Amino acid sequence: MKNFRILGLFAFALITFAACKSDGNSTADTSATPAVSEQAVTTPATTTPVTPTPEVPVGPLTSVEFEETTHDYGEIMEGEKVVYNYKFTNTGKEPLIISNAKGSCGCTVPDWPREPIAPGASSEIKVQFDSKGKGKPEGAAQSKRVTITANTDPANTYLTIKGTVKKDAAAATPAVQ
Repeated sequence: MKNFRILGLFAFALITFAACKSDGNSTADTSATPAVSEQAVTTPATTTPVTPTPEVPVGPLTSVEFEETTHDYGEIMEGEKVVYNYKFTNTGKEPLIISNAKGSCGCTVPDWPREPIAPGASSEIKVQFDSKGKGKPEGAAQSKRVTITANTDPANTYLTIKGTVKKDAAAATPAVQ
């Protein structure tokens, strides 16, 4: 298993190194490289950075089954933190390797098992939602998504944590002097 991780890190480093752009000061001969229009990558009006997609673990595929993929925490007050554990089982015949778990925003933070999950074994992914700055006096509906990337088909599984965040009406209204 250690060799697998080292091989994975080496492959990631190689891909990262190959993907680096030149700063334009290089004198290397690029005549053998087919020309690619800069416009194919960016438009003159805007430039949007490309976010790399998480690397899917290499190797045999397996399957995963979650007890639930959506958790409704109900109504909370702004500033509260909600933590929920999404329980799952590796229902395939190969070890389940979760390579990444990413929340849809900084207020949603997942914590997932880094070690492979054996076939038939169960584990959980802990998701914490921080409601700071998310509430309104009448309540603000919130729905956040966590993308799980693993050696499954499809590679991504989505978990949702949702509810309503209320804000204290007295704290929301400025004091009149």
